[in-house]
Amino acid sequence: MAAVDLRYARALAAVVSDRKLNVVATLGQLNDFVGTLEDSVELRDVLADPSIPEPQKLSVLDAIAARSGMSKTVRNFIAVIAHHQRLHELRGMVEAYASIADEASSVAEAEIVSAQPLDEKNRKLLEEKISTLTGLHRVHATYSEDATLLGGAVVTVGSTVYDGSIRAQLQQLKARLIAAGA
Repeated sequence: MAAVDLRYARALAAVVSDRKLNVVATLGQLNDFVGTLEDSVELRDVLADPSIPEPQKLSVLDAIAARSGMSKTVRNFIAVIAHHQRLHELRGMVEAYASIADEASSVAEAEIVSAQPLDEKNRKLLEEKISTLTGLHRVHATYSEDATLLGGAVVTVGSTVYDGSIRAQLQQLKARLIAAGA
């Protein structure tokens, strides 16, 4: 994550917090605009073209904001980004804002790798355990499978890895047996 992205994301998060705006709605509006921007070469060209006067660019942005139901705060944020010619960095800024919003909302981002696909009951149980471990109220988990784990799961939350796989347990047992025999 670039330092500039984080700086802009923090500034937006501060405004959203000060005005007590809905963090999730703000993130949704930002993502919608990023999608529109990425899908429209014409929009990117208009907003990035230095020969087009700023008031015309703002008129285009206002039309998009009105049509999409974008808040004034999000519209102003995008206007600042466009003014500083950083629209090409908007995706990174939105991702940085999403991370900040998750922290503010007490959401833990977790990557869970299991030996086999987990059913809904086990996913819910695992997410509850992660919530207890992290002290955060909600968990947003992404799941994948790795048959080499043999069983159990490996959970990564931030930079912390919780390895409850059978493969890891066998490796620990092997290390203890080697140490005991030495």
